[in-house]
Amino acid sequence: MTNRLGIFVICVFLLIGCQTKKPDSKKAVEIRDLNEIVKDGKLRVLIAYSATSYFLYRGQTMGYEYELLKRLAKNLNLELDLKVSRNLDDMLDELKNGNVDLVAHGLAVTQERKEEVAFVDYLYLTKQVLVQRKPDNWRNLTLDDIKEAMIQDPIELIGDTVSVRKNSSYYKRLLNLSKEIGGDIIINPLKGGLSTDEIIKQVVDKKIKYTVADGNLARINASHYPILDVSVPLSFSQRIAWAVRKDSPILLEAINSWINEEKKSSDYYVIYNKYFENKRSFRRRAKSEFYSLNKNQISAYDRLIKEYAQELGWDWRLLASLVYQESQFEPNDSSWAGAKGLMQIMPSTAQELGIKDRGDPNESLRGGTAYLEQLASNFEQVKDSVQRIKFAMAAYNCGYQHVKDAQSLAEIRGLDKYTWDDNVDKMILALSDPQHYNHEAVRYGYVRGTEPYDYVVQIFDRYKLYASLVD
Repeated sequence: MTNRLGIFVICVFLLIGCQTKKPDSKKAVEIRDLNEIVKDGKLRVLIAYSATSYFLYRGQTMGYEYELLKRLAKNLNLELDLKVSRNLDDMLDELKNGNVDLVAHGLAVTQERKEEVAFVDYLYLTKQVLVQRKPDNWRNLTLDDIKEAMIQDPIELIGDTVSVRKNSSYYKRLLNLSKEIGGDIIINPLKGGLSTDEIIKQVVDKKIKYTVADGNLARINASHYPILDVSVPLSFSQRIAWAVRKDSPILLEAINSWINEEKKSSDYYVIYNKYFENKRSFRRRAKSEFYSLNKNQISAYDRLIKEYAQELGWDWRLLASLVYQESQFEPNDSSWAGAKGLMQIMPSTAQELGIKDRGDPNESLRGGTAYLEQLASNFEQVKDSVQRIKFAMAAYNCGYQHVKDAQSLAEIRGLDKYTWDDNVDKMILALSDPQHYNHEAVRYGYVRGTEPYDYVVQIFDRYKLYASLVD
């Protein structure tokens, strides 16, 4: 009996020990309101990769949410740190877990969601509509025949199947609609990684029969796919808004103040029309090979850029970002200073590198990358490869000797002359000031420092966006 009691006591202590040592499965959420965000300098935003929110077209990053976010970040004097959602069903969880500060996605404001997060003032109003196919031979049918072949009233969906993401407002709407019409609509739950545009395309391709979408998004897609009908409303008007955490009231107030001012400007409505009303522009993008939702391409010169990037030892998307910065992928582009071609090579540099036709994409890329490699070799003492690339880029923009002057000033000021970020880049900016460009250590004088500074920043910022959108 005593032995049994002893064994029992030992087991109890072991059980308690296991329970007390068990790690907490709940991760502590970082409290980040506007004050903490300003200290960090970055606004962390979760965005959707889709035909209207955020995408790449001919090397340019575009999208409704993206354009508004750039304006918001500028207003708040913050750097925009974008994270692309891989699962739209998990967006609010990412927000609540503290991984981002803002979800910039077209979320329908519902009572259920309001219990989880705080919504900013609505961006626009829309209705949910049924997305369905017209008959295959619809062009040869009368309007009455077409209507006869399709759903005209939500009650006709009883016993039929509609496919939507499970955590979407569309799913909740279908559940409520089933109750309202007194009959079950069969809901086929789709993966959260699918955007609404992709699901609409599944209707076009006959992979699914019906889906639900916000009216503005459905209409712009139907302009490209005339086989679609999006005329049947399934809801009343709904407010569409972005979301922040409930413990970020100062951020919420700041965004609401910005939205209030934006709605007074014409630009706000121009941006909306650009992505939801301009059907011609949407169709042109949707047909393009250089639209990132169609193909994994940035430009017509991707093959050449990859080839020369490999010789440089760069990520090809980084070189593509530099080419866009120089010429927007226009091979015949010329500058006021006489630079020409994809890499904007000056006549003297072309002669030095043996380039006969600066307008030839292959010649321009060959010469431009050879020059970049030559510049990078002048910074061999810079051990960090990314920093060395930044030095080479700055020299490509303003000249090697000006960058050397900035390094000399950095050393005098007690900064690291082998680090670009927050060191030499500060001195390249300082070379616009007489007290600095007249310093005895400076041999080549004045340079408009904002140009190489912005050049490097913008290329790397664009590269991050390219990397998030193109494999």
